[in-house]
Amino acid sequence: LNFTINKTRQYLHADSCLCPPSGSHDSFSFYIDEASPVGPEQPETVQNFVSVFGTVAKKLMRKWLATQTMNFTSQLEAGIRFFDLRISTKPRDPDNELYFAHGLFSATVREGLEQISSFLSGHAKEVVFLDFNHFYGVQNLHHEKLVAMLKEVFGEKLCPVVFAQEVTLKYLWEKEYQVLVFYHHPMALEVPFLWPGQMMPAPWANTTDPEKLVQFLQASVTDRRRKGTFFVSQVVLTPKASTVMKGVASGLRETITERIHFLELSPALSVFHSILMSPVC
Repeated sequence: LNFTINKTRQYLHADSCLCPPSGSHDSFSFYIDEASPVGPEQPETVQNFVSVFGTVAKKLMRKWLATQTMNFTSQLEAGIRFFDLRISTKPRDPDNELYFAHGLFSATVREGLEQISSFLSGHAKEVVFLDFNHFYGVQNLHHEKLVAMLKEVFGEKLCPVVFAQEVTLKYLWEKEYQVLVFYHHPMALEVPFLWPGQMMPAPWANTTDPEKLVQFLQASVTDRRRKGTFFVSQVVLTPKASTVMKGVASGLRETITERIHFLELSPALSVFHSILMSPVC
């Protein structure tokens, strides 16, 4: 599901809507800090598990949390243009720093955004979609800090909200916009360059069965034809608790990911304003 830059371009025409860039799931999870505390979104059972087994528990968690092996720059070079981003603060952090997080903490948000901005500065006609869809322990002051960071890092690259049908490559190139930020929080209504989260729906099959995943993706084609929004097709298998317990020492890649490679996806899945999101790079 990963396209090279040139292969992505062959699907696009300057006057057409953006269709279909590929994306990555938990895009930041190439780096999981085993020395970090457990994320605030984790249930009490996980918190207790880590408090009892410490580093061993975190090493096992990492095997199930790290869905990516490449950093942002490498993902961009491989053709990834949609990034699934989850933001968290650390408990009792006096600096109020913002981190990417998925169970355990990853890199700082600033580090990731600067990698993306650096790539865009060297590739003037490339466009990325940043989907900030989960916030953990994030208060208003943190949202304000993140908005200021986006302005500082991307500046004039940020595309303000317009009707989705207007967003063609020609439009973006003429305006020199390269970044669309989707923000799943009411703050999006207050900032001109934050696209409301409902403009990027991403229905989730929540299954470990490849056949059920394909059925779910095909059934959602009609929704994707609805005008006025972008759309994410999550080509993602999700382990259940029983799956994790059976393969606790094996990890996500050995237990789940290999099943994805046998999927035969219908061409109909690549439609208007659609983005394919793959589980592992």
